[in-house]
Amino acid sequence: MDMTFSAEDQAFRAEVRAFLEEHVTDEVRHSGHGIGAVREERMRWQKILHKKGWVAPAWPKQYGGVGWTETQRFIWSEELARADAPALMPFGLAMVGPVIYTFGTEAQKKKFLPGTLAGDIYWCQGYSEPGSGSDLASLKTRAVLDGDHYVVNGQKIWTSGAHLADWIFCLVRTSDQGKQQEGITFLLIDMKTPGITVKPIILIDGGHEVNETFFDNVRVPVENRIGDENKGWTYAKVLLGHERNSLAQVARTRSALERLKDVARARLIDGVPLIETEAFARKLSEIEIELEALAVTELRALARKGNAPDFSASILKIRGTEIQQRLTELMVEAIGYHAFARIPRRDADPTPVPAPVPEKARGVSQTYFTARRLSIFGGSNEIQHNILAKAALGL
Repeated sequence: MDMTFSAEDQAFRAEVRAFLEEHVTDEVRHSGHGIGAVREERMRWQKILHKKGWVAPAWPKQYGGVGWTETQRFIWSEELARADAPALMPFGLAMVGPVIYTFGTEAQKKKFLPGTLAGDIYWCQGYSEPGSGSDLASLKTRAVLDGDHYVVNGQKIWTSGAHLADWIFCLVRTSDQGKQQEGITFLLIDMKTPGITVKPIILIDGGHEVNETFFDNVRVPVENRIGDENKGWTYAKVLLGHERNSLAQVARTRSALERLKDVARARLIDGVPLIETEAFARKLSEIEIELEALAVTELRALARKGNAPDFSASILKIRGTEIQQRLTELMVEAIGYHAFARIPRRDADPTPVPAPVPEKARGVSQTYFTARRLSIFGGSNEIQHNILAKAALGL
């Protein structure tokens, strides 16, 4: 595999870097972060990119994509991380959008794709249920056909952003015949529909990001079904492949690694920079080596013709999330007692973290706690190992 960049790619990088330097201001960089961030803040950066026409590099050009090569998309992700640009909400752009333009009707494409690109439609994901997380095919939320509507009853859990969302893309059971996977249907449901109740779940970092979502005789037009009834598992697998590819986060992890090095250089242990101590340097080197190996794996995946994810998505998801978790652990180790700085909570005294706390240490504990879920969502890493055993090794 050729690892060099052409003159055209280097010129593209310069164009991207200039755009980001102009538009990723401190206000933009910190928009949407923190406990209680509102929807408008979270979508600010997406709207800027949409105005430029750069909001969906992976989408086909005919549906509003950019038409970039795989290499240009890789450069884009590197430059986003270098600029510390805010992450875009993935549910519309990286998940349901590709499902709609691949399997949806023309009416569904016209209705949902423009608003998804523009940031005018805020999506959430209705997959996991109590008792049906990693074993997603065992889901029990049921949809019964009643004329030209489905009547949906059941519960979803860990629904990120449901309290902010306009629409939810949802897996529901429409048949008990055959294998569990053969009785699942993919529905798009308006969150304003009567019968939907959203209840918050406050996480260990003090934030309200996820929710319980209840469906009580919710009527969903048949026209909001993606593809065929009982074929939703096929569409769900495509969506999960795109989600798992996005969880690798190689470029952003590289950026986080550089911040970790800066902190480790500044902290002295008996007069010696932490980064020069044998134990810490060994752990840091191990992560850096593994991250570079993951970067090459990501490049191989991008270099394949076509955009259909295969089992490499599971490899990227497993290794990417494990490295991110270990990196947050090392950052906590690097900042030492500053890691005990209180995490602000929505339901507690909102005073800022007490000084003195180095600027690079702010938010480290919160990031550490948030990262604990990385190996679980998007399909737990244990399940990804099973996928690899079957798809890659034939076991």
